[in-house]
Amino acid sequence: MAKARYDGVADWYDAQLDTAPHRHDVLRANLPTGQGLCLDIGSGTGRDLAVIAEFGWTPVGVELSTDQLRLARRRSNRLVQGDVERLPIRSSVVPLAVSSWTSTDVEHFDQMLSEVARVLEPGGRFLFYGVHPCFNGPHVEACADGSRLVHTTYREARRHLSAPWWGTDGIRTKVGGMRHLSLADFLNAFIAAGLRIDQVSEPDEEPVPWGIVVAASSVSRRSRKRRSGPSSVSSLARR
Repeated sequence: MAKARYDGVADWYDAQLDTAPHRHDVLRANLPTGQGLCLDIGSGTGRDLAVIAEFGWTPVGVELSTDQLRLARRRSNRLVQGDVERLPIRSSVVPLAVSSWTSTDVEHFDQMLSEVARVLEPGGRFLFYGVHPCFNGPHVEACADGSRLVHTTYREARRHLSAPWWGTDGIRTKVGGMRHLSLADFLNAFIAAGLRIDQVSEPDEEPVPWGIVVAASSVSRRSRKRRSGPSSVSSLARR
């Protein structure tokens, strides 16, 4: 398997997350309670899996990076190695999917969302939490006084390999830049995938938010009786 973006930096990255416990507060404020399997798409080192379990779900992480999976296995054995743009999961079997901070790393966010729509069962729900396209990205300069400057590169929807205000030892330098989408492209990707946007929120306590939360659900084109979902990781596998 080809080297994934976070291979070689997983230990460093996981340690950085110790300084961002608020991300779990956001998940706890937005996760629905329920039963069955919940797919954590782009699960990284597995830090969100325990939070998902608090709400009654059985979390299953999907991650491409071998290095991140190495650390995730210390937290859970319900893990699948796979590409989020081609999920190794059967269609229409997942009642809930979650994805945190993935839009800036995947090359084709619209394709990832299409895969989310494919694996969700009719009426299934999807919770996304990640970078705010307007106020966080290669076009945003954080100033010493706490304000932020939004530069004209906002409309350049592509992978940015560098930005003048990025540090030389930060995560974006280590993983090969940052994929940026405008707010319109970001939200339209949900709609184009066949997901219904139920709610959008900006959860940060700061005056200008760093993150955005989108709660969406599967739009079933036809009415059909809900089947019992898969009960194990192996039964999720795409055939």
